Amino acid sequence: MPIISRFFGIIIRMFFNEHAPPHFHAEYGEHRATIDIRSLTIMDGKLPRRATELVLDWAELRQSELLRDWELCQQHQQPDEIAPLN
Repeated sequence: MPIISRFFGIIIRMFFNEHAPPHFHAEYGEHRATIDIRSLTIMDGKLPRRATELVLDWAELRQSELLRDWELCQQHQQPDEIAPLN
């Protein structure tokens, strides 16, 4: 599962050829969550409140890049790295 971004101890990943809707996986320590790219909501799992806010803020800024990476992963192509939240 390729890592597409890292910031503030948070790791963002995408799987190849995964089920719809378009989503990504966020990890923070032992916490894991799956986030819908279009609605910017947590589909599964849970992150601490501050990590959730950071991930959703980042995803809102990078939504078009996330959708482009989703399409690449669906085609079994390496997704592009996405700039971290600064």
